[in-house]
Amino acid sequence: MATVEKMPMLAEGYQMLTEQVAALKAERPQVIDAIEEARAHGDLSENAEYHAAKERQGQIEAMIADIEDRMSRAQIIDPKMLSGDKIVFGATVTLLDEDDKPVKYQIVGQTEADAKLGRISYNSPLGRALIGRKVEDEVEVTVPSGDRYYVVDKIDFI
Repeated sequence: MATVEKMPMLAEGYQMLTEQVAALKAERPQVIDAIEEARAHGDLSENAEYHAAKERQGQIEAMIADIEDRMSRAQIIDPKMLSGDKIVFGATVTLLDEDDKPVKYQIVGQTEADAKLGRISYNSPLGRALIGRKVEDEVEVTVPSGDRYYVVDKIDFI
């Protein structure tokens, strides 16, 4: 029997998925109206508006199915309820780079990751390298721009 892989995510990530599904479902009636209007123009074989609307309808349905699948497998984790001395999903980590300059990241789910906001996926090269580490551990990670070296300075659950 196949097991369903849970997807860890923060409450904000789940809320973001909920909003995306609601927006896509709100777009459904508009696409259906566009299909009906295009169908009224006659010959469907050469009707670009009809084909574009049908294609958009397919995209919307596929996106809704994908997001609802992720939501059904969501395992919502509240970092404030976590503790310990190891880096786990949801932890906010302060690292010192090779120049002893601090960088801060929160380990989050794939849908929530945004490096510009300091949120990295637990599946990213750095995220995988950090999971299970403790304060003062040295971390070496190979990223597209080359090898990076860090020292874990601080672990917070905020």
